[in-house]
Amino acid sequence: MAGGGFTDGGGHLKRAHLYEHRITGYFIAACIVAALGGSLFGYDLGVSGQFSFAFLCGVTSMDDFLIEFFPKVYKRKQEHLHETDYCKYDDQILTLFTSSLYFAGLISTFAASYVTRNYGRRISIIVGSISFFLGAIFNASAVNILMLIIGRILLGIGIGFGNQAVPLYLSEISPAKIRGAVNQLFQLTTCLGILIANLINYGTEKIHPWGWRLSLGLATVPAALMFVGGLFLPETPNSLVEQGRLEEGRKVLEKIRGTMRVEAEFEDLIEASKAAQAIKHPFKNLLERKNRPQLIIGALAIPAFQQLTGMNSILFYAPVIFQSLGFGSGAALYSSVITGVALVLAALISMSLVDRFGRRAFFLEAGAEMILYMIAVSITLALRFGEGKTLPKEIGAFLVVIICLFVLAYGRSWGPLGWLVPSEIFPLETRSAGQSLVVCVNLFFTALIAQCFLVSLCHLKYGIFLVFGGLICIMSCFIFFFLPETKQVPIEEVYLLWHNHWFWKKIVGDEYQSNVNPRELDRKTEV
Repeated sequence: MAGGGFTDGGGHLKRAHLYEHRITGYFIAACIVAALGGSLFGYDLGVSGQFSFAFLCGVTSMDDFLIEFFPKVYKRKQEHLHETDYCKYDDQILTLFTSSLYFAGLISTFAASYVTRNYGRRISIIVGSISFFLGAIFNASAVNILMLIIGRILLGIGIGFGNQAVPLYLSEISPAKIRGAVNQLFQLTTCLGILIANLINYGTEKIHPWGWRLSLGLATVPAALMFVGGLFLPETPNSLVEQGRLEEGRKVLEKIRGTMRVEAEFEDLIEASKAAQAIKHPFKNLLERKNRPQLIIGALAIPAFQQLTGMNSILFYAPVIFQSLGFGSGAALYSSVITGVALVLAALISMSLVDRFGRRAFFLEAGAEMILYMIAVSITLALRFGEGKTLPKEIGAFLVVIICLFVLAYGRSWGPLGWLVPSEIFPLETRSAGQSLVVCVNLFFTALIAQCFLVSLCHLKYGIFLVFGGLICIMSCFIFFFLPETKQVPIEEVYLLWHNHWFWKKIVGDEYQSNVNPRELDRKTEV
């Protein structure tokens, strides 16, 4: 679907063409502060080792950390230091250390939904920063595994609140024409957080025996910045109107749009708010036919697919694959920095072009690339990896290049768009509930991959990459057939796309027609 305008029954344009905005310093500042929520997520992913080359990264690859908390893993690592052994890092307690964050996050996101809907996006961002700060303190001062797990749970609660509120906040304050780029500030700061954490790990790995504590403790810095910035953030006009604070909502809308002429957009917010206020049970409302597309695409398929791309099969626990290739731990951490840079570059590419070429184009083009890269990795590992021998440098270099290309493809498609598309397709009345399901499903599959990947790799070996390649093929087909293009569509009018989609109109068409609501309009499209 592309092009066209929004019309009523008589063919008249809807108010979207009347929206006005200017990019102001106030708007830019609000976006930057809110996007700091991504840096919390990214820093934790990088510093504790959950988003890197393959198995263990960050503090979980540091000898001092393993000696103190996981001596059996350390002993196994030393025994097989120069061997390409798939199973030497298969330790379920160690993976529980990483995945406990995700379990806490997916549970806390439902509390975040209540806070976000009733008290605003800004309050959820502040709560998330406080919990993350406390979690960083616990982890940095841990003297036993229990303290580590408690710290991880607090970090997970912080991420649950932040990931629930920040994408919504960025999408709601953004003008439709640049919503894709603005929303992807979340992905950009996440990638920057990963990169900074990898650089810090590279330095603290040389500080014995407490370098790992410094890495974990520095997570308090982005949390503190996010808390202080959150105190000065404006609430989104959508949330203020939803809470019945109409005058305040209009003033904020005028301020972030840089113009007094916001009547058209404000009227759309009021109409959306009326629909939202009529919904007493937003999670139950998600199950209604009219919300079926958002539920299936936004809350279930895309967040699950984001993790099933195999990104975490190639990038989980970065240093280990390089150690298995014969590199030392320092070289492994250095290699994870390379992938961090690739993620940042990919995020900048996506931000620059996603509002021009659209979401579908990025999903499909990058998906085709990722399938080829998975096949290449699988064939290479099938031929040369897992035999107890160090890989030749040429093969190792080839794998590094393929991995970086995969990161670039993921980082401009499923990485950022996995947060962007769900945040823009839910109507106001179910937006906070929908985003909670997005975070819950995303974190559930992240935890599942974290807990199962090492043992799967141990038994399936190179076959695991073929499995992910097949999954990418399936999810690309899903995008092609079921996701309409949402670029530059006002966030309160995205629901109109379902009514004219070849498949979804069969699901929602009758219900949309039966609702007496001035927002129930048709969308003209071009093929």
